[in-house]
Amino acid sequence: MNDLVMMVIGLGIILMSAEVFTNGVEWLGKRLNLGAGAVGSVLAAVGTALPETMVPIIAFLGMGGGEELADVGIRAILGAPFMLVTLAFFISGVAALIFRRSNKPLFINTAVIKHDLAFFLVVYGIAIGASFLPNHQMKLAVAGLLPILYLIYVIKTVYNCLGTDECGYLAPLYFSQRHSNPSLAIIFIQLCCALLGIVAGANVFVGAVQSVALLTGIPAFILSLIITPIATELPEKFNSVIWLRRGKDTLALGNITGAMVFQSSVIPALGIALTPWQLEPLALWSALLAIGSGLFIYLTLRRRGSLCPLHLLAGGGFYLFFIITLLRFQLY
Repeated sequence: MNDLVMMVIGLGIILMSAEVFTNGVEWLGKRLNLGAGAVGSVLAAVGTALPETMVPIIAFLGMGGGEELADVGIRAILGAPFMLVTLAFFISGVAALIFRRSNKPLFINTAVIKHDLAFFLVVYGIAIGASFLPNHQMKLAVAGLLPILYLIYVIKTVYNCLGTDECGYLAPLYFSQRHSNPSLAIIFIQLCCALLGIVAGANVFVGAVQSVALLTGIPAFILSLIITPIATELPEKFNSVIWLRRGKDTLALGNITGAMVFQSSVIPALGIALTPWQLEPLALWSALLAIGSGLFIYLTLRRRGSLCPLHLLAGGGFYLFFIITLLRFQLY
């Protein structure tokens, strides 16, 4: 019972912190004269992706030559984009259907989302392809290339969104209710407090989930490969749910697609540089499914010129396919 209470408390902290974060990051975009595309795909995406990136970094720094920690880090690196492009899309589709009560197209800047998805497919494909290179020197070259590609992505995204105003109504900054033009300092303070709240809430939530799973006898491999990634990757995506509820769809999807680009370029570069970067079959399979899900959304957007909530639900199908494969692999 105590663990269930802690799960609710952790979830409540995450939701309140996500609300504060979305408010702060919208004000930061306004002060920097950025449109919704750059706010969602760069500012919000990187800000909310930073906490879980510490998992592989800590694993690599503590390796000491051990293969087990290297495997943990590699799984964490590949798990983040996979969860985003499958389950995060699915949750966004469900949220949009609930809030809109229809399958009408989302109000997104299609150029921004297509740009994000195209970059994701390229950089993630390069990162996965690096595992097949014959020597570590060639892999190091890829590790150096990926951050450069992400920098190019950021520059193009910001440049294309400068001066655009797609964020709509902006509520007063929570930490400065009486000021119509709050300073950058107070905006950064609010963002830092919100991120700390998300991290603290996620830690409480994850700890409670793990305790419940162990007490109920859930197998260790399900805990490590299914439950824990869901608990660690998805809490900050409540930002997207909040933006969908407000009709700010570019911010909502950009928060996911921008994080996909960040998590498939900068973070894999660390793994490629610090490990042998040899992917086990299940890790490679999850990466291929992630590319498949991202390619489906990209081609749908390119062909139709729009995205509907039901299109995003396809991500759940790719995730379910992986779970079925994982269970069969463990049984046999």
